[in-house]
Amino acid sequence: MSTTIPGFTYHRVPVADGVSLNAAVSGSGSPIVLLHGFPQTHLMWRHVAADLAADHTVICPDLRGYGASDKPAETDGSGYAKRTMAADVVALAHVLGHDRFALAGHDRGALVAFRAGLDHPGTITHLACLDVLPTLDMWDVLHGVTAAVGFHLYLMAQPPGLPEELIAAAPDAFFGHFLDLWTDDPSAIPADLRAAYLDACRAAVPSIVADYRASAGIDVTHDRVDRDTGNRLRMPVAVLQQDWGAALGFDAAALWSAWAPDLRHATVTCGHFMAEEDPAVVAKTLRELLAG
Repeated sequence: MSTTIPGFTYHRVPVADGVSLNAAVSGSGSPIVLLHGFPQTHLMWRHVAADLAADHTVICPDLRGYGASDKPAETDGSGYAKRTMAADVVALAHVLGHDRFALAGHDRGALVAFRAGLDHPGTITHLACLDVLPTLDMWDVLHGVTAAVGFHLYLMAQPPGLPEELIAAAPDAFFGHFLDLWTDDPSAIPADLRAAYLDACRAAVPSIVADYRASAGIDVTHDRVDRDTGNRLRMPVAVLQQDWGAALGFDAAALWSAWAPDLRHATVTCGHFMAEEDPAVVAKTLRELLAG
C-alpha cells in the first residue's frame, strides 16, 4: 500500500515554531480540509478525498504528532491541546492560500475540527464531525461498566510515564486492537494499509498519548469555558455517528444541538471507520453540507 493518496501532491508546511505538517492536496474549487482520527493517518480519507477533489480543493494533513507530521515533545500540557492543533490547521490552510475553508474531522480529528469551529468562526465555513461527542459530553456519558469501552481514554489520561511505557511495550497489539474492534468490515482496511497505520503509530506513542491526555485536562477546561459563556458553533454543522446513544443510553443529537444550532445529525450502519467502510455516505454527507 502506498503511503500517499494517488493524484495528490504532497507538501511539508510550517504551521508553528518548529512544527511542520505533512499534507496531501488535490483538486480545485472551494477548499475543504479533512482531518484523520486514531489510530490512523491522512490515508483514511483516500476514497472520500478523491471523490471531493472532482470539484473542491481537498487538503488532507497528518495532525501534529501523527503520521509524517512533526511530533514535538510535550512540555507544558498545551502542546497537544485541541486549541493548538486547531491553530495548526488554520495556519496550514492559510499557507496554502485559503483564509476560509470547510473542515471535516473523524475521531480525534473531529475534536480538533470542533475546537477550530469554536475558536475560528470567521474562518471555518462548514463543519463536519464523524463519530465523536464533544469532549465534555464524552466524559459525562461514560460511567459505570459502560465506560469500559473507553478504557484507552482513562489509560492515556494518566500522568506521563506509565501509559507511554505500557503502550510502547506492545504497540502493535494496542493500536491493532482498535483497528480490529472498531470496524464492521475488515476488508475496508487492507493488511498493507493496516501495517502502514501501525508503523505510524509505533513511531508516535508519546505524542498520541499527549493528544489523549490533553482531552482529560486542558481541552476540558477550554470546552467548559465555551459552554459556560455560551460560545457555540456558528456555521452549518453535520454529524455522522454510530448509534452510540441507543447503546449507551443518551441522546447524541440533543448533545450536539446544544453546541450547534444549525445541525444535521445522522447515524450510520457501518463501523467507526466510516470514511473507509462507507465512503459514499460520507462523501454524500459532506457534499450536502457544502451545498447548504
